Amino acid sequence: MTAAAAATPTRPDAATGTDDGPRRAPTARTVRRGVPLVPAVVLLLAFMAGPIVYSLYLAFTNRALRGEGASETAFVGVDNFAQAFGSDDFWNAVGLTLLFTVLSAVIGQNVLGMLLALLMRRATKVVSTLTGAVVIGAWILPEVVAAYLWYTFLGDEGSLNQVLTSIGLPAQDWLFSVPILAVSFANVWRGAAFSMLIYTAALSQVSPEIEEAALMDGAGRVRKFVSVTLPIIRRSVATNLMLITLQTLSVFGLIFIMTAGGPGTSSQTLPLYMYEQAFSYGQLGYGTAVALLLLVIGGLASLAYLKMLPEEEKS
Repeated sequence: MTAAAAATPTRPDAATGTDDGPRRAPTARTVRRGVPLVPAVVLLLAFMAGPIVYSLYLAFTNRALRGEGASETAFVGVDNFAQAFGSDDFWNAVGLTLLFTVLSAVIGQNVLGMLLALLMRRATKVVSTLTGAVVIGAWILPEVVAAYLWYTFLGDEGSLNQVLTSIGLPAQDWLFSVPILAVSFANVWRGAAFSMLIYTAALSQVSPEIEEAALMDGAGRVRKFVSVTLPIIRRSVATNLMLITLQTLSVFGLIFIMTAGGPGTSSQTLPLYMYEQAFSYGQLGYGTAVALLLLVIGGLASLAYLKMLPEEEKS
């Protein structure tokens, strides 16, 4: 072997794909390609990872806006979480949060969105276009605007009571007598469009031949939907339920404007309870701990919905 041949690095073997030669260090060109990513990484660390780490820190301290925790912040371990688990107001907020989520998301938005998608699938183009425009119009309204609309509609002197009294029925303050139902209905009205769009796209993938074959085999429309259509769009159902559940768990502005969590604490969900503790009472550490518990509830709900997916979809 000559000196030139000995100095030449060996090439990867074509058959085995192995490379017995020395590995080449990253070139300057490779380094230059990574430079544009540096600002994006810095921004992600500053505005995402930074607040997350700081929130975890706050949850284990007595940090406050005023009082002892404001002058000197101390590490208190799991005292904030123990305080939450021992508070009746916290468990009241948890119960109302779950009730609000089940009524307005799992039942309300999910079922209404499916019904609208099924009806629009069979309706004429004009009817489906008008229905879609109205439903999506409610969805794109800012949350503040939607909340004020429902506040003026359901209030003591609102439009609903004027209609009821005009036909001889008794009026009542719906935001005072049934506040959690009132805000749940408003959230259904505003959010059903998202479920409708998800299910409209999912139903468009269902082959008409499969449904016609089920009808020819003697299945009714309900049986055809339950036994044929629903299993086909199962993945979309689980995805939609996960998304609307996580969104509903964090609803704040709609309830705050309509009832402010009242009367008393009869419509105070966890986001409002967290806001009250952190900013009205100034207990930032305790409020952040409640926020982390809300995050845990959302994570458990996501895991439950993932169980709905077929095994082949999880891999």
